[in-house]
Amino acid sequence: MAREGSGRAGYLGRAGARGGGRWRPPTWEVSDSDGEGPAGAEAGATARGPVKERRAAAEERRAAAEALRPEQALRRVAVRVDAALLEDTGADILLEALRALGCEYHIEPQRPARSLRWTRAKPDPCPRTVPSEVWAADEQDLLLLLEPEEFLQGVQQLTQTHGPSCSVPWICPESSTSPRLAVIGLDAYLWSHQPSSQEMRRPESPAVDHATVALSWPKVEEALVLLQLWAHLDVLLVASWQELSQHVCAFTKALAQRPFRRYRESCAFSFCVAGRWAASERVASGGRGLRGIWWRQIRQFHRVSPAVADAIVTAFPSPRLLQQAYTRCSTEQERLALLADLPVKMGDGVRPRRVGPDLSRRICLFLTTTNPELLLDLGS
Repeated sequence: MAREGSGRAGYLGRAGARGGGRWRPPTWEVSDSDGEGPAGAEAGATARGPVKERRAAAEERRAAAEALRPEQALRRVAVRVDAALLEDTGADILLEALRALGCEYHIEPQRPARSLRWTRAKPDPCPRTVPSEVWAADEQDLLLLLEPEEFLQGVQQLTQTHGPSCSVPWICPESSTSPRLAVIGLDAYLWSHQPSSQEMRRPESPAVDHATVALSWPKVEEALVLLQLWAHLDVLLVASWQELSQHVCAFTKALAQRPFRRYRESCAFSFCVAGRWAASERVASGGRGLRGIWWRQIRQFHRVSPAVADAIVTAFPSPRLLQQAYTRCSTEQERLALLADLPVKMGDGVRPRRVGPDLSRRICLFLTTTNPELLLDLGS
């Protein structure tokens, strides 16, 4: 009896003769790896070209996603702490918090003194698919720590000399960087320096003592407003080093995530051409799939069944066609009721129905109104 699939043509012929069966001509199988001449090799190379390009693009996207991950980006952020801050007993809390966060910190002299500065390094190698502006350095990553008395002296100067010509004591005219200010324990300092009834009857003290005694919370709040309006300075008032450490860690995390947010904003709806969602329509570059998106958009309105959406999309295959129909209406009532009488196809034996005036009004307002606060669904 003949055995099939032995791979030898001569053996197949002899076995067929002995078994009395019909003789079969020799056959050979050509594998995919065998050459098919110059034309076949050229076609194979052409087919493999786009595959390699897609593979390389996918690798670049994976490398960009890995470089932009918050965990990876946090390792490239360094906090530079001025050595003068270590003179305060609470500075150990800040250093311990930075160590637990997982970012680098360096203790080195800073200008101005008693300040913290953030720096962010680019990944090496830098992904080519990520625009250069994503890694742009930020200019205002500087936090200046002030003593309560020093801050109150500056507040006294601001409240005494009103006007845009007033100079802010914590801004260097030669520097383009505007620091953020942080004051620890200002509330406790003001409460501890409240003047007693006997001190109120004494003659005025020197200028420094007068600055600490005469200022109250209303004056401090006035100075905070002046700093924001004129100098664009934000002041952080914290009660302890623990609270300051929490703010520094939160800002460090936000700084590490800035490249990812910039990259996400730079990708302007790339999913519309080549992307795919788990529960949405895929749109081709030629426009195929837009009708399905229009159908899904109608379905997002409350109390809209698939049959109703089919009726509207059949009558107006795109929102642009519906907008043009609205412009041809002569009155507002005609526009609001344009879709009300559209028939909705139901199953056999089901009473026919229409789109109705409520949904017609909602879709009309959705496509024609310029008021972002308008409530479309009166029944919600």
